[in-house]
Amino acid sequence: MGLTGEISAIRDGRGDPARLVGEFRRAVLLVPVEDGPDGGLMSAVRGGIRWFYAFTDEEALARFAAARGASGREWEYLAVLGARLVDAVVPEVGAPAGVAVNVADEDGSMFFPPVKGIVPDACAVDIDAGEVA
Repeated sequence: MGLTGEISAIRDGRGDPARLVGEFRRAVLLVPVEDGPDGGLMSAVRGGIRWFYAFTDEEALARFAAARGASGREWEYLAVLGARLVDAVVPEVGAPAGVAVNVADEDGSMFFPPVKGIVPDACAVDIDAGEVA
């Protein structure tokens, strides 16, 4: 079914959260790179959580660019596995972080928050430090 299909199923109330997370981890996502000398992965902080923007295809990224009023410029991005984002990038943040997929798609977006089962236990906000082995 793929990630977009699983997102749709969850949003329709017929999906399986474990299958959704599995598809997210296997999906190759397009992650825009910030302009400027640092060129880090594009993200935003909301509610004390850093959300990395990720897109399932170039069309979803183009809708995001249009929503930001920046569709006329070229957007650099990296193709990254969802698993790599949560297993390698999130721990480097040093603060709560998650992934926002297809955020410009009103009916097709999905947030993968910093909780157990999505990010490494040491980065999950729903686990006490004493619980992490």
